[in-house]
Amino acid sequence: MNIQIFGTKKCFDTKKAERYFKERKIKYQFIDLKEKALSKGELASVKAAIGLNNLINTKAKKYKALNLDKIRADSVKEEILLNNPEVYVTPIVRNGREATVGYNPDAWSNWK
Repeated sequence: MNIQIFGTKKCFDTKKAERYFKERKIKYQFIDLKEKALSKGELASVKAAIGLNNLINTKAKKYKALNLDKIRADSVKEEILLNNPEVYVTPIVRNGREATVGYNPDAWSNWK
């Protein structure tokens, strides 16, 4: 397994995801979205696994400020996400082509 956890250090669910993998002695790579955002390729891979709209946190402070509720074009949404990582639902946990958002141990336990 090649686990990547995208999140922030202050996010409670991200901390729970890290704890889940630590307890099972599964190596993972933590990427802080405040320091390094997802690349276009990473975003495309995660989007293919879970869908673009599932990545967007509608409760984020910047969601309304960026008018994401009014934008319909996926390409525009992708550009906004790439430039504003604080709008992602966290954690984004990736294992190759598989991905989840939020704390989802049921899905992670099925990963090989």
